[in-house]
Amino acid sequence: MRDAASASACRRLWVSDCAGQDQVAMGLGDRGRKRIAIIGGGSAGIASAKSCLEEDLEPVVFEQTDALGGLWRYRDVPEHGVPSLMKATIINTCKEMSCFSDFPPPREFANYMHHSMLVRYFEMYADHFGVTKHIRFNTEVTRVVKSEDYDETGRWDVTYRTKGQSPRTETFDGVLVCSGHHVIPHVPTFKGLEKFKGQVFHTHDYKIPDGFRDKKILIIGVGNSGADVAVDLCPCAEKVYLSTRRGCWVIRRVGFWGIPADSFLNRRTVNLFNKYAPEWLVNFVYETYSNEAFNHKLYRLKPKHRWRNQHPTINDALPNGILSGRIVIKGDVEEFTETGVIFKDEEGYEQKLDVVILATGYLATFPFLDQDVHKTDKNKVCLYKYVFPPHLPHPTLAFIGLLQLLGGVFPAQEAQSRWFAQLMNKKVSLPSTKEMQADYTRWRNNLEKRYVDSLRHTFQADWVDYMDDINSQFGAKPDLWRMFWRDNTLFWKCFWEPCLPYQYRLQGPHAWSGARQAMLTMRDRLKGPLDTRKMPPDTRSDRERKVCRVVPTFLSVAVVVAIFIYLLTLIF
Repeated sequence: MRDAASASACRRLWVSDCAGQDQVAMGLGDRGRKRIAIIGGGSAGIASAKSCLEEDLEPVVFEQTDALGGLWRYRDVPEHGVPSLMKATIINTCKEMSCFSDFPPPREFANYMHHSMLVRYFEMYADHFGVTKHIRFNTEVTRVVKSEDYDETGRWDVTYRTKGQSPRTETFDGVLVCSGHHVIPHVPTFKGLEKFKGQVFHTHDYKIPDGFRDKKILIIGVGNSGADVAVDLCPCAEKVYLSTRRGCWVIRRVGFWGIPADSFLNRRTVNLFNKYAPEWLVNFVYETYSNEAFNHKLYRLKPKHRWRNQHPTINDALPNGILSGRIVIKGDVEEFTETGVIFKDEEGYEQKLDVVILATGYLATFPFLDQDVHKTDKNKVCLYKYVFPPHLPHPTLAFIGLLQLLGGVFPAQEAQSRWFAQLMNKKVSLPSTKEMQADYTRWRNNLEKRYVDSLRHTFQADWVDYMDDINSQFGAKPDLWRMFWRDNTLFWKCFWEPCLPYQYRLQGPHAWSGARQAMLTMRDRLKGPLDTRKMPPDTRSDRERKVCRVVPTFLSVAVVVAIFIYLLTLIF
């Protein structure tokens, strides 16, 4: 129960301080609902707002630009402090593995969506669930601090500035940080770069290949952004040099039999193999899979580390660019000169350049938060399950989407925000601070053992395990054992086929009655955008068609059984 002083905070009161900043004292919102400040109107922000509405919380989304979409909203001119992408960007995870758990993408949408199509999906989602009206556009959050009564209530004072207006402050019952980690470019130092007379910029500022015709271009970094920019530039540039310190493993979007690769890799059966098979065998299988597209050693991309020690680069066109000679793989940079670059393994030879593009990643920074609330050290974030700062006494501030997965991040953002909403209504609880710190320490140690030391690998997680973990916190993880006996068809869909986000709406809070049907109709939506030409009739015999259906399934089952038998031999 709230006392009279708390109740009075439910009324809006405007007070002008000596600095000219409007103070807005606010507690509970309309109808006594708790008010949640959501910083960022991208995918994480709209998913968080919808999760709040499900739990009868009142979301207020602060979006510093004039439209929702965040990173995926293309803008012709890059802006400091605003996420950015190039015009040709296509999402690296397929639509069925990237969608929100109760909003399947339209059948006609491409399996790998262009950023403009993805933003349309976000707009449809926000409009359908009534999120759009809760967004304050052109409004930037400048500071978040504990309120005076934080120790008792867990509330936060949020200061923001709407374009053309003076700063204002409101008090919220909870805060969700949904601003992402692709905002502030990481710009490392390179010997002599300040002397280089050509053009130098970060991939954050790259948009289109116009203006780079017949240029000699060096791209430093061969992650997803570096590879994408190299592929975008190579048709018009004279030469594109792609520099990598340690090499990388590359996988394609197009997987076995032409289906999206991530829909094959993120299955419960595959996840069991990843977890329980010997590490050398797992690496061997994935390295063979990557080399099936092109020989990484021959193309000078093979790293010293194994496949599972680094987040793979996802690109379909990179090997063609290398094979055609338009993209040239180089080693680490020794130093720059006024007119070019010298690579470490080329004994002082100067390669002439016109442009240097830094594909060196981003820094996870949150300047509106005080250091005692949250701080990062070389992108290492101390968060319980990448969501909650474990040292805070109240679970009223959370980070949504501050992680990297080999799989769709949007359903993970949704799961995180659903968990937060349940906590705000005290339907679930967090472990003790000591337990959360211990969990974080274990997680950090496992990351450091598995991955190479890099800013890129500081908030990494495996998709199936992470989704199961977060959804189990509030009862949304599917009960496969019970499902096996009650709905065998659905069980095999969940266990054998892609681990679709709809699985996490089959049970638990705000279960969706359409989740089962969405699971069963996934293949139809996958085929939908490809259904653009009438095909001639199948002339194969019934026997031949049956063999073609049965043999792949038999081989897959045989592999799983063989692995299971092998594991039994290890146990007994």
